[in-house]
Amino acid sequence: MGRMAPRPIPWLRPLAALAAAAALPAAAACPALLDHRMSSLKGEPADLCAHAGKVVLVVNTASYCGYTGQYRGLESLYQRFRGRGFVVLGVPSNDFGAQEPGTDAQVADFCERTYKVRFPMLAKSVVSGPDAAPLYRGLAAATGEKPGWNFHKYLLGRDGKAVASFPSAVAPEDPRVVAAVEKALAAR
Repeated sequence: MGRMAPRPIPWLRPLAALAAAAALPAAAACPALLDHRMSSLKGEPADLCAHAGKVVLVVNTASYCGYTGQYRGLESLYQRFRGRGFVVLGVPSNDFGAQEPGTDAQVADFCERTYKVRFPMLAKSVVSGPDAAPLYRGLAAATGEKPGWNFHKYLLGRDGKAVASFPSAVAPEDPRVVAAVEKALAAR
């Protein structure tokens, strides 16, 4: 005759559940700057909390700007560091010079076909003024700098706090940007 498994004692179940929960690491809280739900450029939900614990470069983009070529540098930076916990978040905006007039689908097509963009792109958003998206209001408050034009860059550390802000004229491959990303990736 086979051995019978012991029968669970009902009053021990809640204690077992508590012990199991205590053994799991506590879920990291979502940092305030990333605690936003938006849409991707393709209309899918995008919870920015998914990037908690990563170094994040948030960039407002535009397809018809003198700085549009920075997409190449942003993609290069993303490919170079993504394996170490780095992500670029592109945020198309028509705020400056009406240089992003297309629909989200048109912007997605342009980014993919022209620049082979693989980093996450969010839906078009207002990034300046009183109607700025909550993400951008938070970034401006945290850094004391509002984007003055397309391709303004905000760098967040792994803790979700702003560590740097770079104006449009500073290219993604600029040594100051690369050094700031490397420093943020090295911090724990």
